Amino acid sequence: MTPTEIISAAQRVLDMESNALLLMKKTIGDAFVQAATLMLNVKGRVVVSGMGKSGHIGRKIAATLASTGTPAFFVHPGEASHGDLGMLTPNDVLLTISNSGESREMGDIISFSRRFGIPMIAITGGADSSMARAADIVLLIPNKNEAPEACPLGLAPTTSTTTTLAMGDALAVALIEMRGFSAQEFHDRHPGGKLGNVLLKVSDVMAKGDDMPLADADMKMSDALLVMTAKSLGCLGVTDTTGALIGIITDGDLRRHMSSDMIDKKVSEIMTKKPKTIPPGMLGAEAVGLMNAAKITNIFVVDADDRPVGLLHLHHLLQAGVV
Repeated sequence: MTPTEIISAAQRVLDMESNALLLMKKTIGDAFVQAATLMLNVKGRVVVSGMGKSGHIGRKIAATLASTGTPAFFVHPGEASHGDLGMLTPNDVLLTISNSGESREMGDIISFSRRFGIPMIAITGGADSSMARAADIVLLIPNKNEAPEACPLGLAPTTSTTTTLAMGDALAVALIEMRGFSAQEFHDRHPGGKLGNVLLKVSDVMAKGDDMPLADADMKMSDALLVMTAKSLGCLGVTDTTGALIGIITDGDLRRHMSSDMIDKKVSEIMTKKPKTIPPGMLGAEAVGLMNAAKITNIFVVDADDRPVGLLHLHHLLQAGVV
């Protein structure tokens, strides 16, 4: 094949699969609402099952649901027939996946759900299939006549797996919004890796306690400079008699007020009043955006009474992998 032919093949796949997604979009309606509501209110867990490529997609759907607030896990239909059916309880919801809706291996787990009254949602392209007829709710993906597989042989699951995965993502996102699932809850489920770093809060990485460079408003600059130098964070927070932050002195402030008598002045004469501050619960990624917009490299973290509880430096965010 020539490079042009290779590119054409790739583009054909993307066209076929994107067209299938647009076709499926038009079918989203009452059945989807019923499925999402059932999954939202499940007392147990969403148990996902599928065979072959549908099983691989099912594992991903279960993982996405579990990480976004909907308790879920995957059960292989073959293993289910050899004891893992015991993982299903009447409090669960069974989500079955099969493009044709006629996978023989799914028979036992479907029969079990019917026997014990476990609600069943089916994702399938077979509207009149055995799986669809057995299910309480059917979420249809385009069938092979409506949206052929992108495979030139029309055999390898390609278009069908893409639409199935998209249906699972649609359910997960709808449930996120129905639950009011928060970024903090997402972080609680993703403590590791880059994603976990991005979702760190300011309070997780800021300098705090004795590491904060602070001075009261009446302190002489000669003493304040010693504090500022010892803490090595490029700034000094200024507090009033109640402990509230009322100003900040940065390296830039020192340059602007440089004079022979500067060290004899009070901190309050040099400071920049009403500095920008952030709360400790702010996400680190959000703080990065704020600091970039303000063109600053450090910012004080204050409580509800404007008392400093920490100092966030851009280096803290870099070291934590937030940026």
